[in-house]
Amino acid sequence: MPKSFLPVSGLVLPRFAGVATFMRLPHMMLDSDDVSDVHVGLVGVPWDGGTTNRPGARHGPRQLRDLSTMIRRINPASGIDPFLRCNCADLGDVGVNPADVKDTMTRVTDFYDRLVSLGIVPMTAGGDHLLSLPVLRALAKGGPLGMIHFDSHTDLQAGHFGGFRYTHGTPFRRAVEEGLLDPTAVVQIGVRGTMYDGEDIDFAKANGIRVIRIEELMDRGVAAVMTEARAIVGSKRIYVSFDIDAIDPSQAPGTGTPEIGGFTTFDAQRMVRLLENLEIVGADLVEVSPPLDPSGNTAWVGVSIMFELLCAMVPAVERRHSA
Repeated sequence: MPKSFLPVSGLVLPRFAGVATFMRLPHMMLDSDDVSDVHVGLVGVPWDGGTTNRPGARHGPRQLRDLSTMIRRINPASGIDPFLRCNCADLGDVGVNPADVKDTMTRVTDFYDRLVSLGIVPMTAGGDHLLSLPVLRALAKGGPLGMIHFDSHTDLQAGHFGGFRYTHGTPFRRAVEEGLLDPTAVVQIGVRGTMYDGEDIDFAKANGIRVIRIEELMDRGVAAVMTEARAIVGSKRIYVSFDIDAIDPSQAPGTGTPEIGGFTTFDAQRMVRLLENLEIVGADLVEVSPPLDPSGNTAWVGVSIMFELLCAMVPAVERRHSA
């Protein structure tokens, strides 16, 4: 393992010092650096052009980077050191267009097309949830993916504000319609809150999407729900999407569309750890809005979940690079 792919230790340089990168990893640029040895690329998408309520998630990647300097190397629950087992790097931010939704989506897809062509598995920090759609457009070019999705909302809305099709409430409706996701291999966990009309739930039922509401999760427990989720996606290539508002706002208040009654940060860790060994081809952590939580606690929760996702991805990444 080249030393250049290991994060800077807090025993060498204090965690409050130096330039902040995701998890203190080396910063590399697709256009100017040799990234041929990178296995996992951590990427920021600083954009909230799909937000329909409180904005601010465009500032998420910067604060997530800053708070991620507290991430150390080893996951004590699984024993995984993802940085020793995979070459990870911070690949910077996508050059988004804050004034044009469709142009930004094109830019995101183009960026991720390049990652796919290089064999780099992406870990994305948002940004609002609409960004998942252009990421999926790149990752699903080889065929529709399955998905495990943690969220308080389904993001299966038909549209907003007179039928506008592209908001953070519509990405997975569009992804199913475009053939990017196999709806029979999609599981949504933690859904709750008041609804407009229930049309999104009707769409899920009609297309075979498994929606696990928070009440069912609490009644059945984490282990049972994740056993079912794993059975649904099976050996299929999957995407994992984690909206920070899946967690109760008492523990992660800095998000644009909070819903009370969510699961805890510890339950979130347990569920993500139970993704290990699935064929994960990409993951994201979205909807952290720093202006709504100046303390940084929500971002700390977010980067901690990103680390758990990274650990869960390691076996699949290793299989791809040993084949």
